[in-house]
Amino acid sequence: MTIHIPTHLQAYTGRAGEFAAEGDTLAAALADLDRRFPGFRFRIIDEQDAIRRHIKLFVNCEQVRTLAVPLQAGDQVHIIAALSGG
Repeated sequence: MTIHIPTHLQAYTGRAGEFAAEGDTLAAALADLDRRFPGFRFRIIDEQDAIRRHIKLFVNCEQVRTLAVPLQAGDQVHIIAALSGG
C-alpha cells in the first residue's frame, strides 16, 4: 500500500511525500514507516495508541478511526493534519 504524507510532516521523512509500506493493518503499516523514520509514528499516534485529535487518517478515501483497520496491497492511506495558528 502507499502512505501519503502531508507537507508539514515531510520534515520527518526526508522530504518525501509518499511511501510504499508493508503490513496487514494500519498499525503495522505505520510501524513499518516508523522503522524507516524513527519517531514519525509519534507525530500522528499518541501515548495511548490513539490517533491524535488533530490527525485524520483515510484509507481509500474513507476516514478511519482505529489502527486495527485491515489493509491490502494497492490501498491508499492519506494522513491529513489540521493546521492552526494565529
